[in-house]
Amino acid sequence: MTTSKLFDPYQLGPLTLPNRVVMAPLTRNRAVAGMVSNPLAAEYYGQRASAGLLITEASQVSQQGQGYHGTPGIYSSEQIAGWRKVTDAVHARGGRIFIQLWHVGRISHTSLQPDGAAPVAPSAIRANTKTFVDGKVIDVSEPRALERDEIPGIIDAFRRGAANARAAGFDGVEIHGANGYLLDQFAKDGTNKRTDSYGGSIENRARLMLEVASAVAGEIGADRTGIRISPVTPANDVSDSNPQPLFDHIVDGLNAEKLVFIHVVEGATGGPRDIAPFDYGSLRKRFSGAYIANNGYDLALANKVLDANEADLIAFGRPYISNPDLVERLKAGAPLNELDRATLYGGGAKGYTDYPTLVDA
Repeated sequence: MTTSKLFDPYQLGPLTLPNRVVMAPLTRNRAVAGMVSNPLAAEYYGQRASAGLLITEASQVSQQGQGYHGTPGIYSSEQIAGWRKVTDAVHARGGRIFIQLWHVGRISHTSLQPDGAAPVAPSAIRANTKTFVDGKVIDVSEPRALERDEIPGIIDAFRRGAANARAAGFDGVEIHGANGYLLDQFAKDGTNKRTDSYGGSIENRARLMLEVASAVAGEIGADRTGIRISPVTPANDVSDSNPQPLFDHIVDGLNAEKLVFIHVVEGATGGPRDIAPFDYGSLRKRFSGAYIANNGYDLALANKVLDANEADLIAFGRPYISNPDLVERLKAGAPLNELDRATLYGGGAKGYTDYPTLVDA
């Protein structure tokens, strides 16, 4: 049996987590008609309820916020009811679960948008990346720049998403401010060429992310609101010329809002951790809430970072897809199930709810 701080309890706002393992958001593209969470999702998340905290797959706060086929939403009564089955299943197994609130911005396709409209972005710059529509990987569509008077509606969509999350029984929400999606697009100067109060200076580019954080925290409480950020990832063709002062400023603002955690993708999302120089310790020092470290963590790296007090919680992504009992496996030093990459996106139970536990084995 492995001894590690990873298995120590942690107090996250009003929630007592039994361990410091976080299941990171993992897009699985299995939503059913109406972008309602798949009925199998209750079993999928319930199987993983031994994590200290579960964070769901990214869920769009409006139809405009959708960028991929088969991703669930949190803006309709049917979607709320679908998610309630998930939260009930997780809570019945003693778990704690947040939903990730999402607006993809320009990482979308006209076929997914209301009335076939162009996706929206801070600036009309097409991303050099792909999306997933009707089982095919295709180029994203060219976006249009959001008008200044449309931005309050974006903020309110996140606020309503938080209210709906509460109605669905979630313990809290994580705002998706990472990986080249809308809030990240506004923050970074490679994608934001605006000349109004949401463009130009660091303060202006950070404004939307901080206004969304304030609105969501005002709706459900700062102690139930976290955010995910990715300072240097190139995911979805996003970049910034000087990310350190930008994210120091953003985290100062998030700290002022008293959010319960920042969830930081260290390096390139799903890729190298050392892609660019960045002082993550600066973010840790600036933030009084929990720091969730993410990207390429295994037990050894988790132990090293926790022992050095460089993080409070550790997020695991793809290992959670194929190992519903990841906490138990890490604690026992047991081997992990191999991931079936062919079943990552779309489909049914295969590669979703049929991975064996140690008990099954």
